[in-house]
Amino acid sequence: LGVGGPVQTVSAACASGALAIGDAIQAVRRGEVEVAIAGGSDALCRLTYAGFNSLRAVDERACRPFRADRAGLSLGEGAAALVLEPLDRAVARGARPLAFAAGEATSCDAHHMTSPHPEGHGAADAIRGALSDARLDPDAIDFVNAHGTGTPLNDAAECAALVAVFGDRAADLPVTSTKSLVGHLLGSAGALEAVATILCLQHGEVHPMPDDGAPDPGLPLRLVLGRPLPLERARHALSTNLGFGGANAALVFTRAGDDGLAG
Repeated sequence: LGVGGPVQTVSAACASGALAIGDAIQAVRRGEVEVAIAGGSDALCRLTYAGFNSLRAVDERACRPFRADRAGLSLGEGAAALVLEPLDRAVARGARPLAFAAGEATSCDAHHMTSPHPEGHGAADAIRGALSDARLDPDAIDFVNAHGTGTPLNDAAECAALVAVFGDRAADLPVTSTKSLVGHLLGSAGALEAVATILCLQHGEVHPMPDDGAPDPGLPLRLVLGRPLPLERARHALSTNLGFGGANAALVFTRAGDDGLAG
């Protein structure tokens, strides 16, 4: 592609893809680059599978985020990337924006090497930071594409973070997890889930999770199950990613209208 600008690799476990996009957003804002290509890629291997299996984090069935009988994650592989540039540059070259990268933020739990903070403090900080960066109130978010790995500790901590940020509205805010469909893509999870979130905004509906297992009654969330949830007027969406080592990342995307401007 003839790209000759700065290059960097983000290695922060399962938050890597989202953190890479966040770094690219900031680089474009600062004027460090005119356009950025950011995303993530990860592939399955026996060593990775053995590592997660030794932690007893792999479910022998497909992962079931936020379900009462969830027992762990399902590993997947894949890659995704976004092209990020100022709106005026995109318009000048005749490109039609798919969405606007409105906000990003990161945080660290500083709690445990592999387990999230049980009350989701770090994840909540990242979400609040992304909302502040986007200059949006929590009530502006129309749906959440959660990290949602299907592990007992992660899903409980992430629910706690959503409740901490959104309060009682968390029970009515649509929540989905792309991992329920493609598995956990590790370093590329945040990148692929950012693409999925943007596509949901574009199409005016939230993609569902398989309707497999009863929701956990201890996690008061409105899960999108079985079939897509129409949200034709959805404008703003949140995508979250949490990684080993306490790394947390949150991205806020805003829908682009038919004219390529903010919808």
